[in-house]
Amino acid sequence: MAKLFPNVSQLTDLIKLQIIMSKVTVVGAGNVGATVANVLAHKDIVKEIVLLDLKGDFAKGKALDTWQQAPIDSYSTTITGTDNYKHTKNSDIVVITAGIPRKPGMSRDDLISTNAKIVGMVTKSIMKYSKNPIIIVVSNPLDVMTYAAYKASGLKANRVFGMAGILDTARYRAFLATELNVSPKDLSAVLMGGHGDTMVPLPRYTTVAGIPVTELIEKDKLNAIVQRTKKGGGELVGLMGTSAWYAPGAAAAQMVESIVKDDNRIFPCCAWLSGQYGLKNMFLGVPVKLGKNGINQLIELKLNKSEMKNLHKSADAVRGVLNNYKKMKI
Repeated sequence: MAKLFPNVSQLTDLIKLQIIMSKVTVVGAGNVGATVANVLAHKDIVKEIVLLDLKGDFAKGKALDTWQQAPIDSYSTTITGTDNYKHTKNSDIVVITAGIPRKPGMSRDDLISTNAKIVGMVTKSIMKYSKNPIIIVVSNPLDVMTYAAYKASGLKANRVFGMAGILDTARYRAFLATELNVSPKDLSAVLMGGHGDTMVPLPRYTTVAGIPVTELIEKDKLNAIVQRTKKGGGELVGLMGTSAWYAPGAAAAQMVESIVKDDNRIFPCCAWLSGQYGLKNMFLGVPVKLGKNGINQLIELKLNKSEMKNLHKSADAVRGVLNNYKKMKI
């Protein structure tokens, strides 16, 4: 009788083949995009990374530098730089970081007109060469730029989403780890809402090695950390004169990893809502399950009245920016 199923060794080989055949394109070779490509290359889980930027040889230089790092840090993922979209052909995953960065005194809303045009152009150019990619948006203002990419791509909503919650949650956990003098590895947290000052950290869903964080820290200190998290991006802009890149790049790479490996990890991502949490027809940060098809499940938590109120307040702020975008008719 013929074998109906492959053995364990064959299954392992099939899984490895699926991973190494993956092609990832990162659009934008600035600080964030270059970090996404570099971190992802170090994970050594995809066959090829294409780093694209329209600034002449800029992406080629960044890619070559990362490839020359491979013999030192022992990874095999090839990385090439280009200024031509034809080299993105048949991409499985595309990470869009293109756009102008936020500068001191500039709100995320100030970026909307310029970056919406850039994201729309990038998405349409990508879709010319890749039929059904998964698109991860990093460009700001994040929630609205994800909407712009979704509309320009024509893809299903589970294949277009934004990176924000992972970064915001990482900042929240980092601040808590410092205050509690514990390893950030032991911190788990959920954060929802828009990527900006109205984000909604959820202390009730925050734990340290399974212990509720509210048992380990005074309420006033916890509230101060929540407020610092909300201003986390602005704090770094004030310190450096530009937006952050190490943590945002690593966050986007972590999303790619969960998709490539079909890990079904649960992350807070900017996802399309169609009635969940009493919200619809917009992108907003909520917990999702990420796997090979993109968002495999959108998780609806049981929020209390205060948490739900804050989430809707955040949604109202995002919707205001979204309405401004729609009026521009870009």
